[in-house]
Amino acid sequence: MPPSVSVVIPVYNDHDHLRQCLESLRASELQPTECIVVDDGSTDDSARIAARYGAIVLSTDGRFGPARARNLGAQSACGDVLLFLDADVCVHADTVSKVATEFLHDPKLDAVMGSYDRSPASRDYISQFRNLMHCFVHQNSNREATTFWAGCGAMRRQVFLDFGGFDEKYRTPSIEDIELGYRMAHAGRKLALNGDIQVKHLKRWIFRSMMKTDFFYRALPWSELSLRFGRLPNDLNLRISQRISVALVFLLIALGADLAIRWHALFLVPLFATLFLLLSDYWVEGSVNRSRPVIALMVINLSVIVGLSYWYHMYPVIPAVLVAWLGLFARHRYACSSKVWWKRTAILVGGYFVLATVFVWIYLPFHPREYLFVLLLVTLVALNKQFYMFLAAGRGKLFAVAAIPFHLLYFASSGLAFTVAVIRHGIGRLLGVPAEVPKVSG
Repeated sequence: MPPSVSVVIPVYNDHDHLRQCLESLRASELQPTECIVVDDGSTDDSARIAARYGAIVLSTDGRFGPARARNLGAQSACGDVLLFLDADVCVHADTVSKVATEFLHDPKLDAVMGSYDRSPASRDYISQFRNLMHCFVHQNSNREATTFWAGCGAMRRQVFLDFGGFDEKYRTPSIEDIELGYRMAHAGRKLALNGDIQVKHLKRWIFRSMMKTDFFYRALPWSELSLRFGRLPNDLNLRISQRISVALVFLLIALGADLAIRWHALFLVPLFATLFLLLSDYWVEGSVNRSRPVIALMVINLSVIVGLSYWYHMYPVIPAVLVAWLGLFARHRYACSSKVWWKRTAILVGGYFVLATVFVWIYLPFHPREYLFVLLLVTLVALNKQFYMFLAAGRGKLFAVAAIPFHLLYFASSGLAFTVAVIRHGIGRLLGVPAEVPKVSG
């Protein structure tokens, strides 16, 4: 007999997404024993909507963060298994049943986490990139997990209570779930990742929120947590290939700064032109949706390319880039309505972009440093080719190419966060600040 499942959902001012989440739960093949929605000080009608869908509604009586909200819901739950969901996800019809099956077939299993699916709800580029990157990581990580994810993660209720739940010092959505997973793994408990347990993410990301979340709420506290536990598992975002990528990005930045100082426009013009060409799908998507930040960034990039090219007499670069720009919009305007013409023009546009990129790099001075820069960039792309192939298979080659600059920026942000964490950790040891001893209960 499958174990009873209690769903626990924290919510803060997210009534529309919560409604879709509860609607998807209502359509589940296996209905949970109960659905507990914990209102974390919302000022909208999230609590009223939860009650309308028959959920048990609890309140934290203020804004204390999802860690406390989930703990409150778990303490009130009566199911054998706690299924934690974010308010901005929709379960698949078989999500709950697959969770129950996992625990039924493996009595020793303590916790299991799922994955985002390959069809994020928001269609804008940043949301697609961010959510698909998360999906790729979970779909390609080890079955034997070393941490936990509460966006779609389940745990035996008694195990959760034995370990004291989530650490409530995290007052914002951060790594409270990862921290609990680290404690459990440190104690030798069995955690698993099942990529077939999936949810659809509804959140719409913007560039600023993505960077802020990745640095302050993920990479920095996760780095500090890893230093505190003294372990960097070869899994998820901490895989060896990811660490090598971070190191290569830092080398690229250092080498790029040296080349910019040494060769000025002879290096900067090819660099900005290549960046513009790589981001072509991002420019088109932002322009079609009339995104002012994207359009402004595109205009600034073009202005820098045209201005530097004109000032330093690199005139052929200007039409090479402008023709690519016009070609993209012409293709989107006239070929997107026909699959046949879309495929035919893909070869033409793609071929031109390759030629244009090669052409602008001809202006580079013949020097070993430039060759090393290109070699490092090619190595980075090759090291992460599986991710780019994953994006290309689902969203097309131009989408995958445009992901390269954002992916490199992600590595740079993660590396900077780890550096800050190491410095903080080192200063704390020099000052004799006692290291926080990980709680390993249960």
